[in-house]
Amino acid sequence: MSKKKIEQAKKKNGKPAKGEALGKATHRTSAPREDGAWIEPARAPKRESRKGRGGRSRGPEPSADWQIRHPEAAGIDIGSREHWVAVREDRGQPGVRRFGTCTPDLEEMVQWLRECQVEDVAMESTGMYWLPVYEKLEEAGFRVILADARQTKNTAGRKSDLLDCQWIGQLHTYGLLRAAFRPSDEICRLRTIQRHRKVQVESAARSVQHMQKALDGMNLHVHHALSDLTGQSGMAMIEAIVAGERDAQKLAAMANWRVKKTPEQLAAALTGNYREEELFVLGQALASYQHFQQQIAVCEKKCLEQLEVLAKQASAASVEDTPSTPEVATEPTEPQPTEPQPQAAKKPGRSRRGENPQMALALQRIFGVDLTTIPGLGVMAVLTLLSEIGADMSRWRHAKAFASWLGLCPNHRISGGRLLSASSRKVVNRAATALRLAAMVIGKTDTPLGCFYRRKAAQFGAPKAITATAHKLACLIYHLVSTKQAYRVTDASSYQKHYDEQRLRAFRKRAQALGYQLVEINHAA
Repeated sequence: MSKKKIEQAKKKNGKPAKGEALGKATHRTSAPREDGAWIEPARAPKRESRKGRGGRSRGPEPSADWQIRHPEAAGIDIGSREHWVAVREDRGQPGVRRFGTCTPDLEEMVQWLRECQVEDVAMESTGMYWLPVYEKLEEAGFRVILADARQTKNTAGRKSDLLDCQWIGQLHTYGLLRAAFRPSDEICRLRTIQRHRKVQVESAARSVQHMQKALDGMNLHVHHALSDLTGQSGMAMIEAIVAGERDAQKLAAMANWRVKKTPEQLAAALTGNYREEELFVLGQALASYQHFQQQIAVCEKKCLEQLEVLAKQASAASVEDTPSTPEVATEPTEPQPTEPQPQAAKKPGRSRRGENPQMALALQRIFGVDLTTIPGLGVMAVLTLLSEIGADMSRWRHAKAFASWLGLCPNHRISGGRLLSASSRKVVNRAATALRLAAMVIGKTDTPLGCFYRRKAAQFGAPKAITATAHKLACLIYHLVSTKQAYRVTDASSYQKHYDEQRLRAFRKRAQALGYQLVEINHAA
């Protein structure tokens, strides 16, 4: 059979002949249109088959009876050098525009969205590039939705900035996007300062490591003889060494009276080979540490100023929420003696160094309850919680939803009626990290929460015990802040007694189900 006849036969059977161009099959990246909205440029007709690569189905298209929830919605694809904005075709021509990232470009974007009568705007969280756009649109009065990039991920097919912005706007039009959590503007200001303070603390810790390395290079065991190199005794010795002091006896005499090492042991630890290059490194590390300590003090002062602003707002809000009662004239009476109010029990464990009482008082006014009475939570931990989640717990439906947002609860993945995984979600959340650190501290205390941690650690191991205790802490914080109730301090013995009674009731119930009865044995005295 000749080559010409073979090509004619292929063309007759519906297959393209050799050299004939194949038509490109396009993929619809948007939901059904209504009234000409979200119309894309004309494309080649789509193939009837819904099979993608490897024969897998791309999934059915959205139903035509979807309800439009935000007709005045727009979608923005965020970039580092340009932003693409899409609106419905009946709102503006053209329906898609590209803007720059400079402030005049953002102002032009706001003006164009107002001309298109847009009220709702959706965007995805791309690095830090979304922040100026979000703040500019929020100041202009738009309802802005910051969506997770996993929710706005397009289906298989072509990807471009133009298609992405249309897809984001279309998803928000049908109410398929969920807004990411973002606290109020005052909390965001505090969060920026608090996160910067954390960076300064980490930098100061690296400077301490450099000092320890320089001391090891000179065979000086100051950081081994003292429990804290950055304490009063350690800093006095290091400053004297950098200033030129080499007498071990004089350096040992600078130790505080609470140091457990004897003067002879300290003198032996302070005898070494003072090399010039190591002394230079030690002086540089000491100067860096002192500089970062000054920066941390300035950050804490700035945090305190922002806390005072939040405390005044919280006091004003509580006064507005309090129902006003009419004043009734009464006859003056003699003051009655009042009984002294019992003071809250002191939190177990030693007090943390560097805690600011003014900051603790401001945090109590903002939250409406003193969270530092909870074991394991200090002033800085509560400040981290405030800067990350705020003081408004109504953003979450209940305590379990709050714990789920923190990633402190099991994430059940079920397929085919079988549990595939129950591990907690991997969430990068600074508030959850603070609660996990507090759970590790709680495990060493003689408190009900400490008993709970040790019991879970014996059953499932330390990592799961930390997560379980952090979950309990999250629910406790949610309840205290929501109800404005103070934390009631109980001892471990009452908790253990309550837990034993609970276990006994469970044993009796199981025995009764099996047809047995538990009998208590009276031990002889």
